[in-house]
Amino acid sequence: MSGRRHLLSVGDLGADGLREILRLADSFAEVNTRAIPKVPALRGRTVASLFFEDSTRTRLSFETAAKRLSADTVTFSAGSSSLSKGESLRDTAQTVTAMGVDCVVVRHRSAGAAVALSRWLDAAVINAGDGCHEHPTQALLDCYTIQQRLGGIEGRRVAIVGDIAHSRVARSLVAALQLLDASVTLVAPATLLPPAVEAWGVGLSSNLDDVVPRADVVYLLRLQRERQERALLPSEREFHERFGLSAERARRLADHAIVMHPGPLNRGVEIGAEVPEMTCATISEQVANGVSVRMAALFWLLGVPAGIASPPGAEVSPAPEPASAAEVGGD
Repeated sequence: MSGRRHLLSVGDLGADGLREILRLADSFAEVNTRAIPKVPALRGRTVASLFFEDSTRTRLSFETAAKRLSADTVTFSAGSSSLSKGESLRDTAQTVTAMGVDCVVVRHRSAGAAVALSRWLDAAVINAGDGCHEHPTQALLDCYTIQQRLGGIEGRRVAIVGDIAHSRVARSLVAALQLLDASVTLVAPATLLPPAVEAWGVGLSSNLDDVVPRADVVYLLRLQRERQERALLPSEREFHERFGLSAERARRLADHAIVMHPGPLNRGVEIGAEVPEMTCATISEQVANGVSVRMAALFWLLGVPAGIASPPGAEVSPAPEPASAAEVGGD
């Protein structure tokens, strides 16, 4: 392959890459407040969405981000594709990129699918969630939201609560927060913790009531029944009583503290029915910030030479000619 760079995991970014994308996101957040929220930064580029699992927020966020950068978009639907005729993931992806695609955004049920595509394709690959492995752009938008609401991430105490074992969001977020020097505590029953979690370098607790008053951020995860191969809890009611953030628990948060959730919400299970509408909740902000952060990620991959990443120009027109492969440093 051509030596393009990809966005496959938070660890691949490192602290410098993470901070660079967050810095770029500030520029694109301003773009998104304009009457016409569009810049020509990726004019002439094509971004394909290959989603082999259901998605609303992530897929629409990436497509919106690409269009606001003036890129062309291609959307792949697994249900109506040649996969039903036995075509492999590799052949399907190579067919799509043969049409001149510059970047593939992929979500797949199998861990490692995005890494495999990065080896097979002559296009940049963004991991939009692979099995229980990682979801790096979710972690980026979450870090950006924390930075916006709390003024910084370093030294913040973050509690991640719920189904850690099956959560790609948790894995990416823990890695990102550690790179940015935050303190992380996982709060879950033992049956919902991953194997060898002690090696993650995080705090562990089974008592949410002890953690809530000391947290700057409470990050809630839904129970991923679709990934659980056996019953891991007596009931959703018992889970809510012990590990759900009810409105009463949310009122014990510090005045500055925030409540986060990657969606979709299961009200009455991991989050109380009233909590998403409380002032401490950032759920709508996370969705809005997802567009700015994914614009930054696409621009970081396709729009600038590696290691330079200057913010996009403010002008909407005239549009520049698309950069050549040489001009973008083989990205």
